[in-house]
Amino acid sequence: MIYYKSAEQIELMRAAGKVVHDTLCQMEQFMIPGMNSLKLDKLAEEYIRSQGAVPSFKGYNGFPATLCISRNEVVVHGIPSKDIYFEDGDIVSLDCGALLKAYHGDHARTYAVGNISDDKQKLMDVTKKSLMLGIEKAQIGNRLSDIGHAVQTYAESQGYSVVRDLVGHGIGQRLHEDPQVPNYGKAGRGIVLKEGLVIAIEPMVNMGKAGVRTLSDGWTIVTRDSKPSAHFEHTIAITKKGPIILTSGN
Repeated sequence: MIYYKSAEQIELMRAAGKVVHDTLCQMEQFMIPGMNSLKLDKLAEEYIRSQGAVPSFKGYNGFPATLCISRNEVVVHGIPSKDIYFEDGDIVSLDCGALLKAYHGDHARTYAVGNISDDKQKLMDVTKKSLMLGIEKAQIGNRLSDIGHAVQTYAESQGYSVVRDLVGHGIGQRLHEDPQVPNYGKAGRGIVLKEGLVIAIEPMVNMGKAGVRTLSDGWTIVTRDSKPSAHFEHTIAITKKGPIILTSGN
């Protein structure tokens, strides 16, 4: 079932979105060679709780941490560890969720650690732009697949692959709600987008092929060809004024 949000509910979700936006802004200063991923996770949890919110991911279906921290070939759901340190040249995705006043915010960015290669920088740039192009299609009257079509068309035009095993999602009082929001597909299909729909759009784009696999921990998802992947995500609301990014910090 799809839950459409009122203007008042969207404002509550904007507040939750600001918490995750600000959390990632706070973490950016620590995206440096030598940083330990478990330490970063603890800093993020402390900041979220200092804002009167609760980490959405910690304990969700047994996930043990506040952030999903995913390096290089890890696509998503990387588990922070005392054994994982950032190295010069890494790209690292931080995916963050927070629950505030009964509503969730969900936001992800991929960061450069130190000096990264030109091809990794381009991968990040293309993935971020594909997200923004998808958001542009989140207009009343468009179809759900118009979002994923925009993401896929741009990413593939730049020589990259879009992960198909994982999708974006509706969001509200539950972290994951209907509808699923694929990052690929033909335009003009799926539900008609209506005012009050709130979704998390999150392209996961691979430098190599689209195939992924899950490691033995049951969470960490990596590219099958071990090539790097990037991930960007915003929570957005569909309104009469167009899509509103609730995780922009405004």
